[in-house]
Order: sequence, then structure tokens, then C-alpha cells
Amino acid sequence: MNKLSHMDRHLRDYVLLYIFGGFLILSAFLFDTPTNVFKGMEVIFFSPSNLTTDYIEIASLGAAIFNSGLMTILSIFLAQRTKATINGPLIAAVFIVSGFSFFGKNLLNSIPITIGVFLYAKSIKTPFKNYILPALFGSCLGPLVSEIAFGMGFNLYKGISIGYFAGIFVGYIIPPLAQSFLRFHQGFSLYNVGFTAGIIGMFITATLKMFDINIETVEFISKGNNLQLSLILYGLSLAMIIGGYVSCENITLEYKGLLKNTGQLVADFYDLYGLPITLFNMGVMGLLSTTFILIIGGELSGPVVGGILTVIGFSAFGKHPRNTLPILIGARLAAVLNIYDENGASSLVVMLFGTNLAPVAGRYGFIPGIVAGFVHVALVSNIAYLHGGLNLYNNGFAGGFVAGTVVPLYEAIISAYRRRKDSVRR
Repeated sequence: MNKLSHMDRHLRDYVLLYIFGGFLILSAFLFDTPTNVFKGMEVIFFSPSNLTTDYIEIASLGAAIFNSGLMTILSIFLAQRTKATINGPLIAAVFIVSGFSFFGKNLLNSIPITIGVFLYAKSIKTPFKNYILPALFGSCLGPLVSEIAFGMGFNLYKGISIGYFAGIFVGYIIPPLAQSFLRFHQGFSLYNVGFTAGIIGMFITATLKMFDINIETVEFISKGNNLQLSLILYGLSLAMIIGGYVSCENITLEYKGLLKNTGQLVADFYDLYGLPITLFNMGVMGLLSTTFILIIGGELSGPVVGGILTVIGFSAFGKHPRNTLPILIGARLAAVLNIYDENGASSLVVMLFGTNLAPVAGRYGFIPGIVAGFVHVALVSNIAYLHGGLNLYNNGFAGGFVAGTVVPLYEAIISAYRRRKDSVRR
């Protein structure tokens, strides 16, 4: 592997990503009929798509998987056309698009946001490939486009026109805002664009409410697909583990090195440890997160599968077992103790997406990680109304506030402890 030229590695890595997208497309037709798939895609395209709209529930299992595969392949193609280099953040972006295409992202509502980011890059005379990440991550605001186009009572052409204008506008402002808000949580929340999109969604929702236009979250959640979706997730995870294992001569030693990384942004595992170790970590995290959901008796609905795919993707960009387990434990503890259904889709999704705070556990340790996971559940359960479900990365929004709050507290505690220790020595 190490003897491959840069160009060969670049092509190989894009081929591997295309194989992932093709795997999803093929799976759609293994578990559903072509008729159901394409009828379901029509339902998906014209759905308002705000949180939480499970495409498996409103369309069909095959349609949701096909939508994910289609969005995955188109995202990879866009990155390749811009000549973007494969790295950890790009892998994370592709997988988060795949995951959220089970419950909110589709081609129709993502295009205008991508156009907006492209126009921003053009306006500052910077190559679009430098902003491919905001373009992919920024599609979390796709429900804004769909809600305006199909959920506000406009005729079809007027609704799509207004929705696309709004999408282009938010796409244009996402890149500069995302760069600015990174300083707020100091890289301790991995879903930085989710925090940015939450702020944008909050302003848009507040403005709409001024004119008596209310956007409410919904809950369309599927059940009964654990077998089919387990086969997809376990198959994908095992393939990654095997691929990483056979491609690395000393996987145990090198993986130990990765597990010592805190995960704080920017923790590009692909760049730091190479593709084989990164693939191995992604597979391990896929097995861990899928098994975690099944062991506690959870359902693999669209949003939950989206959460697992996001965990897998960000295992190239900050997440590993050592820094995510404390967050999962804290989030699970909160889910068991609070008033909500501990195995409801919302609780399961919060546990999975709460791992965006993995760098907190990686930097400060096991107990502080548990505390962060616990606090995250408390906050995320009461924050979606601020953006009305227009921001699909609700956990990224909440995670930014949690990191921005607990990190200064942890730093103050550490500083006080060091001062006291120094004074005792004197």
C-alpha cells in the first residue's frame, strides 16, 4: 500500500467510496421491489423532510436505502469533480450525507445549498474544492428548502422557487459562519457545521414566527427492519475491518496509537495513521454502535441507521472506542433516568449523535466524558424547538453549547488543581 503513488492512492480511495455507494444502491433492490423504490423516491422528493421524517416510514425501506446510495454517489462525484483530496473530514462528510439521507436529505433539497456554497467560493475567488466540506455538511438545512417548497401551502412552482432561493442564501452564509463558530467550542464538538446550522435555523424560525408561520418538529419513525438493516451495517463494518486488517502488517500497534488521540478538531485519522488503520477503526465503531443499539433493545429505524453511519464516518475524523464509550454511557444513563422512553427513536439517536462530544472524553477522561454525555441528553431534548426541525444536525447544535460550557469548567478545575499542587510543593 505504501508503494502506491499519490495519484494511485487518490484513485483507489475514490473507488472505495464509490463501492460503498454502490453497495447501498444494490441493497435497496435486494430488500425491495423496483416499483416500491421509485414510487418511494417520489414521496421522498416531495416531503417537507423536517425532523424527524424517517424515509423508511413515509416511503419504503428500499427507497430510503436507494436515496442514501444516490446521495452518497453524487457527493463523491462532486468531490471528485472538484479534485478534492480524500481525507478524514471528507470521508466523514460523505458518510454523514449517507446517514441523513435516511431521514431528511435528498437531491431536491440539497442542490440549492450546494449552489450557495459554490457562489460563496466564487465570490471570494477561492477554488470550490476548498469548500466541499461546507457544501456536503451544509445540506443539513435541506428541510428548510423542502418545508418552504412543500409544507407552506404555496403552489408547486412558487414554493420550489422560494425554497431554492432560501437554500442558496443559507448555503452562501454557512462557510464564513462555520469558520467563526469553531472558536466557540474550540474543536470539542465534531459537528461544527451542525452548530452553525442550528444558529441559522434558529434565526430563520424566529423570523417566520414573527409572521405567524410556525414550523413544528414531527415524528415519523419506522419499525420492524432490524434484520435487513443489521445485515447492511454488519456487512459494511466487517468489510472495513477485514480490509484494514489485511492491508496493515502491524495493525495492533498502530491502532493503539490511534486510540491515544483525543479526537479534538482537527483529528484527521486518515492523514495521521493512513487508510488501513482508519478503515479498521471505522469498522470497529460500526460494530460497536450497531451492537450497542441491538443489545439495549433498540429499533434500527432510519434516524438510528443515520446515526450509526455518521459514527462510522466520523471514525475517520475524531471518534474511536476509547473516547466515545464514556459519552455513550453518560447518554444512556440520562436516557434511563429521564421521563422519556429510554429505547424510543429520539433517545437512541441522541445517544449515537452525542458522540460528537468524543473529544471531551479524549481530552479530559472517562468521568468528564460521562458527564458531558449526560448533560448533552438534557440539552438536546429541549432545543429542537429553536430551529423547528429545520436543522437535521440538532445534536451538533446542542453539542456546541455543551462543549462551550463544560470545557471552560474542566479547564478551570484543572488550573485550580495545578495551582493547589504547586502551592503544596512550595
